[in-house]
Amino acid sequence: MKGGLLLLGHDPPGRLGALAALADAAGLDHLWLADERFYREVYASLTLCALATRRIRLGPCVTDPYSRHPALTAAAIATLDEASGGRAALGLGAGISGFAELGIARARPARALREAIALIRRLLAGETVTEAGEVVRLHGGRLDFTPPRAALPIWIASNGPLGQRAAGALADGAIVEGCASPEEVLALAVEVGCGAAETGRDPGAVELVARLNACIADDGAAARDVLRPRVARTLGAGRLRFAALEVQGLALPAEARVRVAGVPYAAGLEPYRPLVPLISDRHVDALTLAGTVDEVTAHVVALGRAGIGQIMIHPFAPPGGTVDETIERFGCEVLPRARRALDG
Repeated sequence: MKGGLLLLGHDPPGRLGALAALADAAGLDHLWLADERFYREVYASLTLCALATRRIRLGPCVTDPYSRHPALTAAAIATLDEASGGRAALGLGAGISGFAELGIARARPARALREAIALIRRLLAGETVTEAGEVVRLHGGRLDFTPPRAALPIWIASNGPLGQRAAGALADGAIVEGCASPEEVLALAVEVGCGAAETGRDPGAVELVARLNACIADDGAAARDVLRPRVARTLGAGRLRFAALEVQGLALPAEARVRVAGVPYAAGLEPYRPLVPLISDRHVDALTLAGTVDEVTAHVVALGRAGIGQIMIHPFAPPGGTVDETIERFGCEVLPRARRALDG
């Protein structure tokens, strides 16, 4: 079981470097930074993190094939690979943030992801590429330096079946937000398996990654309360698809979602607070990692046994504490215990 840390670009350089160093020291395997408009620029931030760390892998989670051309992404991730001594990793997704402001249309996202991966890999291999895809096009493009690695690992993040199948067909891993129940893991594995069958791959070679909001505290109920409004936002916004919520009896009633229809993507928690009374502990546990060290460890073990290979946490501070505490407890306490249980 690998551990990852996701940060969103809120932090100024000094604080970001300190968090990166903390994740490195706590034994986490991956540091992921969101490529969100209009936060701090992701590749400048990742380079700063590379210089503040020694061994942790680093990459965007996720960049998209629309706001930045995949050829520019290839150049950026290869440069990060140079700066980090071969520690770069690339997360790709369909994107959403800033598209309305920038006038970007998100056309055929699963097709765009497939074309982007193929183009990026050819550029990283040193090829001169001419490609007239359905979404992504390049005419005689070539990187003007030699990338350190042609086989730089690429993950696809998607909560939809077409994106998950693209991950199975082409990527090194599949990232799913809120994939915190064995039922959701099974649904993911089915889609990844379908994609792997398209290209004759072993689906077991595709790492399944659960991207989860996380809060760890001595008081498990208090940790769940920290994340409850965020679960209300996730379910109320309806932006993400969860294949197994209805099977578990956890889908919000349609009339509840109507109350928050039309709330912009960038809106905070406040518009969703009327939904918080509908969010039970079962909802929180189905979509996040929340509780005591023992509770979160048991949850991670269950996900590992279901097939998850990496838990990527977006950390939240426990009541009266700091985000640093959640990162440290996840890396130094939860992961070692979970690994022992899974290896036993």
